[in-house]
Amino acid sequence: MPTAVANWPQVDFPHPPGRRPFAGDLPTMLRGSHGRPVQHAMEVSAGLGPIFEVRIFGQKLVFVRDAVLAAELCDERRFEKKLAPGVRALRSIAGDGLFTAYSDEPNWRLAHDLLRPAFTRQAMQRYHGTMTSVADELIGSWDASPASMDVSSSLTKMTLETIGRTSFSKDFGSFTRPQVDPFVDAMVAALRRGQRRGTLGPVPGSKLLLRRGQKAYAEKQAYLDEVVDGIIQQRVASGDDAQDDLLGLMLHASHQETGEKLDLVNIRHQILTFLVAGHETTSGALSFAMYYLATNPEVRARAAAETDEILGADPDATPTFEQVAKFRYLRRVLDESLRLWPTAPGFARGPRADTVIGDRYRMRSTDWCIVMATAAHRDPQVWGADPERFDPDRFLPENVRKRPAHTYFPFGTGERACIGRQFALHEAILVLARICHRYDFVADPAYDLKISERLTLMPEEFMLDFTRRVPETSATSASASNRDASMRTETASPGPTSQNASSCPTHAVH
Repeated sequence: MPTAVANWPQVDFPHPPGRRPFAGDLPTMLRGSHGRPVQHAMEVSAGLGPIFEVRIFGQKLVFVRDAVLAAELCDERRFEKKLAPGVRALRSIAGDGLFTAYSDEPNWRLAHDLLRPAFTRQAMQRYHGTMTSVADELIGSWDASPASMDVSSSLTKMTLETIGRTSFSKDFGSFTRPQVDPFVDAMVAALRRGQRRGTLGPVPGSKLLLRRGQKAYAEKQAYLDEVVDGIIQQRVASGDDAQDDLLGLMLHASHQETGEKLDLVNIRHQILTFLVAGHETTSGALSFAMYYLATNPEVRARAAAETDEILGADPDATPTFEQVAKFRYLRRVLDESLRLWPTAPGFARGPRADTVIGDRYRMRSTDWCIVMATAAHRDPQVWGADPERFDPDRFLPENVRKRPAHTYFPFGTGERACIGRQFALHEAILVLARICHRYDFVADPAYDLKISERLTLMPEEFMLDFTRRVPETSATSASASNRDASMRTETASPGPTSQNASSCPTHAVH
């Protein structure tokens, strides 16, 4: 549960220049931020060392940039998830849902145990048909549009539809109706309000600042609760005891040891958690992967060759459930995109008992810090001399095995890592395969990657023109492995040796 004890007062860490007596580092963090605090924090903290602090009025935030320190903090025997201020603020929306629950809240453990079957291989096979159906709607919308497409917006519609239909059989009409569903509008408004609460929390007089818009926010939140509660009650009244979607599972599954079930309020919290956290993370990951595919012709060619080899000459071919795991190069593209821009850019950790990290920093059980995944994923001691370079072959099995464990964590770490990561990965690879098999696309050379920061990171104003491609014939695609090897030689130089490209073995957090 939250504590009023000051965070890490026994150590003074390096901090950005320009600290003021009262406001602390707030002027520095605001100056040049332009609504992009994560990216700005990376810039102002460069050169401050492996760990630094930011003071905003009375609040002290400690950040870890160093991959080795981050790996130590991922040790579940010594450390656990803590809720950073921004995540705590989202409890007004998602309560004790999986993402926003404290680890000692009973509903977290109960929901975690009950929902694990929702992401088994058998469950994923059930979701596959829904994923392919929604992907068809996305592609249909792109086929029908003569204009450039806003990639992130389109992919967010798709992932929202997928999570809505698989969670509680809700169709938001993202591709069939011109108007945005009122539920989506209310969810976005409530989310923005929650983020604002997290940002303004340490500012003196924040309660007064947050009064403005409070009534409208309360109405949006009430509408969300009303809609979800109505769906739950309708399912209960129907007598349907099937467990084909997440709602059915949450209503009817009981803990195998205690017999406990989730209460209806917590089920609402879980549904809102999956909707809010689940759809933006996947669409962000897909959008960054599309950006790197569009701006790296050799990478895009290898991806297309792989899809042709697996799916054949039919541009309308849809991957089967079993085929999704065969797109190994596309998976490396996605992994490398998430290394550079993990859509959840950080997570908070704290010790289970008083300890020392890095052999020098004393940490009490009440202290916590934020692991900056965006910085740790660029640490040269793990990722080589040019960590900013996009290179999917960093994730070749032999390179993965050479890296220290727990230095790659796009889905968090430990038992509080994203429970839906396999769902997200399956959907993402399925969609990337469809797109690369069906279309040619190239980014505007004048476009510089611009990233918006909401709950997650997302490419902004990223437009693409899609033209239909003709997949290679089966006879030609038989030589794809030879072309792949040739292209690998071309794209691997200049760059680090394979010994310099490393991560956690077998993607430990996946």
